[in-house]
Amino acid sequence: MRQSFFQKFRFQVILRVTGLILSIFLFMFVVQQTRLLATAFLLGIFLLYQTVSLIRYVEKTNQDLSRFFQAVKYADFSQSFSGAGLGSKFDDLKKSFAAVIEEFQKARAEKEAQHRFLQTVVRHVGIGLIAFREDGEVELSNGAAKRLLSVQQLKNIRSLSTLNPSPVDTLFNLQSGERALLKIQSRDEWLQLAVYATRFKLRGRPITLVSLQNIQSELEEKEMEAWQNLIRVLTHEIMNSVTPIASLAGTVNAMLAEKPPGSAAPALDLAGVQDIQEAVQTIRKRSEGLLRFVENYRKLTRLPAPNFQMFPAAEVFGRVQGLLGNQLQGSPVEVLTAVYPPDLMLAADPQLIEQALINLVTNALQALGERSGGRVELKAFLNRRGRAVIQVIDNGPGIDAETREKIFIPFFSTKQNGSGIGLSLCRQIMRLHGGSIGVRSLPGEMTIFTLRF
Repeated sequence: MRQSFFQKFRFQVILRVTGLILSIFLFMFVVQQTRLLATAFLLGIFLLYQTVSLIRYVEKTNQDLSRFFQAVKYADFSQSFSGAGLGSKFDDLKKSFAAVIEEFQKARAEKEAQHRFLQTVVRHVGIGLIAFREDGEVELSNGAAKRLLSVQQLKNIRSLSTLNPSPVDTLFNLQSGERALLKIQSRDEWLQLAVYATRFKLRGRPITLVSLQNIQSELEEKEMEAWQNLIRVLTHEIMNSVTPIASLAGTVNAMLAEKPPGSAAPALDLAGVQDIQEAVQTIRKRSEGLLRFVENYRKLTRLPAPNFQMFPAAEVFGRVQGLLGNQLQGSPVEVLTAVYPPDLMLAADPQLIEQALINLVTNALQALGERSGGRVELKAFLNRRGRAVIQVIDNGPGIDAETREKIFIPFFSTKQNGSGIGLSLCRQIMRLHGGSIGVRSLPGEMTIFTLRF
């Protein structure tokens, strides 16, 4: 269609220019070679008409093209192109303009429908959303965000400085992909908000999009669950120690209270003295056990802050193997290490990570026991997100689903003489590093503990 129009346009221009040239030659001939003044006058008028017609023909096309491009530039799709005065030769151009304008109108209508749909979703979603510029001017905020922040209107982030405490610095300092917990006082209650930020550019302007989610009830539920688990463990351990102590103390007291008639001293034979000695020894052992329990509890609450350093993963694996050398002597269990890439570096506290790995490898060795063909693997690599990962894998008996849910609870242990703090310490260490620890197990086949940094 476009090619046909331009072919016709070219032909018309050539034809009109040719006619104009011939008219000029004819006009010059009549003026110079004849005395036909009337004819010359008519030829002059006809020549002027041809010139004006050619100019209008070309300018009308340029004007319509310019108007069309201006309409596209300023998204004014209400324009129409009738081509009046140009004749049927411009039908193709009119149709092309009309078709393009119609497509733009459809695209705009679809864009507006999508915009209304997005606004409806943003308005009704339960998570608070705020998009703001570098100067704090708010581009978008939904009802959920205003309810969480207890504001009627939100035009600039800096207006939130009236909240206690002010969330302004937190929102401005969040980098793309970062998360934060924000505790603010909204009306008469305190809210814990989980904040997640992402940054992008809109028409060349940097925009920060922040999501706000009230997790106060979830935190309270988890806190209550944690307290219940802790109280359950403390009650169990303390009752196990205090009950025999109280019972034996009562027995000893009764034995010492027995006196023969007319005597001020208790009547104790050799067997009675031995019973008292055994009771006192039992009281001492249970008291020492209770002290050990309290000391282990203190270990969980007094972990030092990590001293972050860059160090090779292979180096910490080597130290762990060296420290466990005595346990591995004469054992059929084999400990293997693998690092991909070989020069993989970790940004962490080497001593704390070493402590966590020793706990995990020791647990694996105890699970394997004297099993023939037992194997413990230490692996370090980068996951799909480019994050460092360490795995401790053993081919032991595995862990059943019910036990897997409890193994990170402080003082929970499946071992007869286990303290139950090893895995809790590992989780606490990884949390201090901003990472996590998880477990996957196939009973009877293998167990994998994964440390994600």
